[in-house]
Amino acid sequence: MNSTALWTAIFPALLAALAIAILRRTPWAARLADVPNERSLHAQPRPRIGGLGILAGAFPLALYFAGAPGALILSCALGLALVSLLDDLRGLPVAVRLGAHAVAALVAMAILVPLPAGSPATHWLAWVAALGAVAWMTNLYNFMDGADGLAGTMGVVGFGAYAWAAFQSGQAGLGIICLALASANVGFLAHNFPPARVFMGDAGAIPLGFLAGALGVQGFASGAWGAAFPVLAFSPFIADASVTLLRRLARRERVWQAHRSHYYQRLVLAGWNPRRLLFAAGGLMLAASASALLLRGADAMLQCGIIFFWVALYALLLPAIDRKTRTMTAAAR
Repeated sequence: MNSTALWTAIFPALLAALAIAILRRTPWAARLADVPNERSLHAQPRPRIGGLGILAGAFPLALYFAGAPGALILSCALGLALVSLLDDLRGLPVAVRLGAHAVAALVAMAILVPLPAGSPATHWLAWVAALGAVAWMTNLYNFMDGADGLAGTMGVVGFGAYAWAAFQSGQAGLGIICLALASANVGFLAHNFPPARVFMGDAGAIPLGFLAGALGVQGFASGAWGAAFPVLAFSPFIADASVTLLRRLARRERVWQAHRSHYYQRLVLAGWNPRRLLFAAGGLMLAASASALLLRGADAMLQCGIIFFWVALYALLLPAIDRKTRTMTAAAR
């Protein structure tokens, strides 16, 4: 590891932890307090300032080393952070929030994968699918930010895998961005590890979700990894949020409203304490990211085997959680 990468692994974590410690002692902590309601998993108000600390820790180095495409992507993330901060402070209409997410995803795709007007229809279909994936990733990361340590650990593991793969592929600028994000999440976890003293908030979760999607596309476009790599690296979040959304759509629920039906939420409601959930989820995240890294150097047969394994695992794991939570909830009654 060269000196730049070493400083990037250390400095954002320290800066993020310090920024959050300072913010906790300012009026912003009270203004951004997350007051528990019937859909919350926490019992006491907690300030939603962790995301601001992550941005303060990661972005100085990330912007300095990013290069033109990365800097534009980071600028979109900062724009989303501003919109999300306004939402945390005042509450914005759903249309405004989703519109901002869609615009950021569209700008990212236009920058990273520009398509000439005469491109084949199959290329446009793939482009639109990637656009939808970036927009969905922006939202689902926020949906999964609901338990102590969960989103921060996914940030460390997921962006850490991105950084490893980018450096191995000679994409130093992309590697620095991802390593800075992973490091800043370590600093956030110093305040968010169960029992959490601060939460990430929309101003952190929305930009991180966007960056998970957009940097995944950037790595694919630059040849750092294949299309399956970012999906597998963040698959613990993607699987939970996507299956939950489909279940809610099937039940004709108002999917834009807050709820407590994600798999991780139901485990907590059924009796798991936050640390047990975090250690179990963290193990799954590490295994998924390690498999994603293995996928990059594997032959076609092994790649298919790895992908099949994870599809089968989630197909077995999520119904097992359904059965387990039903049994635990019934026993608690």
